[in-house]
Amino acid sequence: MCTVLFDLDDTLLDFKKCERDALMSTLDELGVAATSRDAERYSEINDMMWKMLERGEITRDRLKTARFERFFSELGVKASARRAREIYEDKLSRRAFMVRGARKLIKQIYNLYDLYIVSNGTAAVQDGRIAKAGIGRYFKGIFISERLGCNKPSPEFFRLCFERIPGFDKRRAIIVGDSPSSDIAGGKNAGIATCRYNPKRLADPDGIEPDFTVFTLGELPAVLKNFFS
Repeated sequence: MCTVLFDLDDTLLDFKKCERDALMSTLDELGVAATSRDAERYSEINDMMWKMLERGEITRDRLKTARFERFFSELGVKASARRAREIYEDKLSRRAFMVRGARKLIKQIYNLYDLYIVSNGTAAVQDGRIAKAGIGRYFKGIFISERLGCNKPSPEFFRLCFERIPGFDKRRAIIVGDSPSSDIAGGKNAGIATCRYNPKRLADPDGIEPDFTVFTLGELPAVLKNFFS
């Protein structure tokens, strides 16, 4: 049995585009004026806090509100971070822009390998986005950290995933994702092969070098064929 674990955000679904769209709509509903640079700053704050979650420095519940508290503080506006969180999560759950080539890739390989999604996202948000994208049927299972009770890159997250995959064999498994700190480090911690999706051709952080790298999703079928041969 050959198992391919896919990260969701910015690997299959274009999270940055979804994030920006949901954020600007949220701010508009709250009556908060914001520029494109403001949206970029929110994304930076959000990324920073998700990295904190990966390291166990903040809880998921705190993260969801704290990112808006910091963002509004920097903007110098008085708005409810908790209300922003509620509106934003609802809007984000309804947005599912695919990464270029992702849908074609999934359709091309889902009959060849057992595909699974492994995501650190919020369960209700990810459920909505996966349904909106119409890709759930191509995957044997969907593992979301909020439901498992631990996050990538922890070995416990992957252990719980592996327990739920019938006949799982680490030697016949690979994780594909864009994040060195979450996907690649996580795969290495779990003892499986790793493939970084790296469309921006960014340098690999020291000590987190993937076994394989693809710059487009169209390159992945050949990597998988060679790995599993």
